[in-house]
Amino acid sequence: MDEKITLRKQDKIPYGTYVAYHHLAHLFPDAAIYADRREPGYWDSLSNNIPKQAFIAITGRFYASKAEMKKLISFAENGNDVFVSARYLSQAADDILGCSSSSSDLSKYSDEEIDDSMGISLSDPPFGKNREYDYPGKKFSSYFDKIDSTTTDVLGYDEQGHPNFIHLRAGKGNFYIQLEPLAFSNYFLLHNNNIGYYEKALSVIKQDVTKVVWDEYYLYKRSGNDKDVKKKYWLNILLSYPPLKTAMFTAVIALLVYVLLEMRRKQRYIPFMATPKNDSLDFVKTVGRLYYDKGDHKDLCRKMAAYFLEHVRNRYKLSTVVLDDAFVKNLQFKTGAEEFELRGIISFIKYLDDVPAVNQNMLINFHKQLESFYKKA
Repeated sequence: MDEKITLRKQDKIPYGTYVAYHHLAHLFPDAAIYADRREPGYWDSLSNNIPKQAFIAITGRFYASKAEMKKLISFAENGNDVFVSARYLSQAADDILGCSSSSSDLSKYSDEEIDDSMGISLSDPPFGKNREYDYPGKKFSSYFDKIDSTTTDVLGYDEQGHPNFIHLRAGKGNFYIQLEPLAFSNYFLLHNNNIGYYEKALSVIKQDVTKVVWDEYYLYKRSGNDKDVKKKYWLNILLSYPPLKTAMFTAVIALLVYVLLEMRRKQRYIPFMATPKNDSLDFVKTVGRLYYDKGDHKDLCRKMAAYFLEHVRNRYKLSTVVLDDAFVKNLQFKTGAEEFELRGIISFIKYLDDVPAVNQNMLINFHKQLESFYKKA
């Protein structure tokens, strides 16, 4: 089983939130469902001044700064609902909500170090019969160890009886905090009848809402330092303004076109380079034609024989002083040529010393023998 905890709405693995996100349309059939990664106050789908909206954040760590908490509370005060489920709350969130959570003690532990098997329950009232929901998967075990009972209602508990789900009034709206986000994971919701916990927990959101936003800003926000976050998300904030976004893309496209045109204008013509000719080969062919046209076939054969013997000495390191049977066998051993071919070449070279002249046919045959030897050797 893939035990990676992502809480991402697109993940169908056990600890993703695919089921919870896609079930929103069933819980709020008359509302438009959106997903948003923008910082609070810079939403694309929500408005701070319009009521009947819901903000839902399911994340591992709720790194909300003081400024972000004020924007969320202002959003709730205008008749909207804020629902946050996280294992860890920032110090700014604890201070502004007037509570203290044990999650600060658990923040040093990684997701791989948490325990298995989790139980959770909802309060009676307002949810009717108190029923416990459990599953054999992972748990975060976060809870509230201090709350202001004059302003806070407890809506749920962990298996030890510690409060982990609270409600606070904010003007005309509501602020809900739940400290076990794995209760909204695919594994938990699909185990037995645990989907009932999800439906009851989100039933606190007004049913006549017109917009529901599934927030992913805090899911991907990795630091509680406001300065680091602003440096990391400055581009997202900048692109949230349509005029600036259009101007930036126009400038980038214009710069790209300028660079391409400038490169084309200054590119110099590359002249055609002809393939170098082998002048040495032409010289040899010319000299050969001169000897052939002169008709001194014997002299041409002597030069061909001298070149052959020089080739044998240089390449095969054989002495050519005595051209006997031992020389033929050694040359045949080193070159792999046929013995009768080698004997024909050596015999003709010896024959040149005794014959007064060489005719054209003898020259052609000697040339063919040498060419055959050079190809095979």
